[in-house]
Amino acid sequence: MKLKIFFLFLILGSVQSFAQKFGYIDTEYILAKMPEYKKANEMMNQFAEKWTQDLQGKYTEVELMKQKYQQEEILLTSDMKKEKLAEIAKKEEELKTLNNSIFGLNGQLFQKKKEILKPIMDDLYKTSEKIARKYKLSFIFDKASDMTMFYADPRHDYTDFMIEELGLNLKK
Repeated sequence: MKLKIFFLFLILGSVQSFAQKFGYIDTEYILAKMPEYKKANEMMNQFAEKWTQDLQGKYTEVELMKQKYQQEEILLTSDMKKEKLAEIAKKEEELKTLNNSIFGLNGQLFQKKKEILKPIMDDLYKTSEKIARKYKLSFIFDKASDMTMFYADPRHDYTDFMIEELGLNLKK
């Protein structure tokens, strides 16, 4: 009987050792502490601002074309009106295409952001892997991502360890 109880405890102990351990981090908090991320954000804002100004100039051009057409409309023949309207429509379509190529789903801004943030994100991934190995974690979740986390026990929060491993200042 004692032998059976001993094996039962042995089995229960070994099952517990197979339990997976997890933790979470808050990348928004970590990124806010990273000077490299702040610089990258500033660069992104500069690119976005430049592209916005370029597009705004082109929108102004189209608006001037429309105003000019309205002023000359009375003097134009029906063929000339169609031609001018087609020219305006073509410019608007080109502008729409340009806008999508810059600010669209896989536009230049998205590509630039990916390019600028890649070294920072690579650093986060490498550090999270170090933390996972150091603390024997099977999973590390990101509290700041789209994944919903209704409750997170603070003892599983490894954000500060990430910040420490990245050499960032916790006090800022």
